Amino acid sequence: MNYETACKFLIAQTKPTEKNPDGLLMYMQRGKPPIPGQITSILLALKSVYGELQDAPTLDKELVCALYTLSIKTQQLFTAGQKAGVEWPPLFKEDLLRIMIAVENIFFGKRQTS
Repeated sequence: MNYETACKFLIAQTKPTEKNPDGLLMYMQRGKPPIPGQITSILLALKSVYGELQDAPTLDKELVCALYTLSIKTQQLFTAGQKAGVEWPPLFKEDLLRIMIAVENIFFGKRQTS
């Protein structure tokens, strides 16, 4: 996945578009788990973005908003869903942690380990 495609994909995961009305955030807001392969695609996109931005002095505001949303808002929705009785997939919490770590790596320039 190239950088431009990765950025568009990550942004689409946090806000609905005509091409992608079912991003991760929208699924979670409805109390639904991600579709198969969605987390893997997000992690691959994050890896691509990290590779392109590891030495960048600044980041695009729309991308930063999407990254923040993927790392923080998904954790909040996960917790709220649990409290409301949503039964998330068994490894979903760990997947969200991997997303959070990948976003942190992008923000702070750390080498990704996953």
